[in-house]
Amino acid sequence: MSALEGLEVRRTTTAQQLADGLSERIMAGAFGPGDRLRESAIAAELGVARNTIREAVRILELTGLVRYEVNRGAVVIAPTNEKIDALYTARERLETAALARTPSPEQLQALTEAFAQLEEAATSNDRNAIVDRDLAFHQRIVELLDSSRLDEFFAGLTQELRFYLTVLAKEETPDQVIAEHRAILDPIRLGDRDRAVAEVRAHIDTSVQRLKAMLEES
Repeated sequence: MSALEGLEVRRTTTAQQLADGLSERIMAGAFGPGDRLRESAIAAELGVARNTIREAVRILELTGLVRYEVNRGAVVIAPTNEKIDALYTARERLETAALARTPSPEQLQALTEAFAQLEEAATSNDRNAIVDRDLAFHQRIVELLDSSRLDEFFAGLTQELRFYLTVLAKEETPDQVIAEHRAILDPIRLGDRDRAVAEVRAHIDTSVQRLKAMLEES
């Protein structure tokens, strides 16, 4: 008897495409915080099997955008101070540890290119592109740790971070985004690790305070 006998290879392409589509709708505000994702209604509207919708929702649950509630099913996450603190503390620990290291020439070049792409996105005033490039810049920072496992861990945080950055992008101007990221990159280029750590910490703390202020107003 083969050790692989009975193993089924399941194609999840359709579910992943649905998860990506639902994620985009959540980011765009089509589903608000606390809204239910009614699997039967979505399946009927899209003409897709309910099991496929369920699988897509589970993918979203893994990204942190959706959670299950008793008697309600899948709902879009509703930001709380505790969730914001937990997510951004994890981000701060990774990025400050990374910036305490001296980047290689290749890593510095990758950071510089990521910043240039963020600047380019900012000139287009495309909010989604700005968020994408923002996350890519910070991914390059985490890569200074030279750990593929930590790279993967941060990548796992990015979907939930994308949700919050999209919220922030509604309030921030492109010039603000560029200025805050240039303040991080400049000391990295100069080899001033202490200042780079201080700048990324200030950047993250500012984001947390803005998110909490917006939460109080809602």
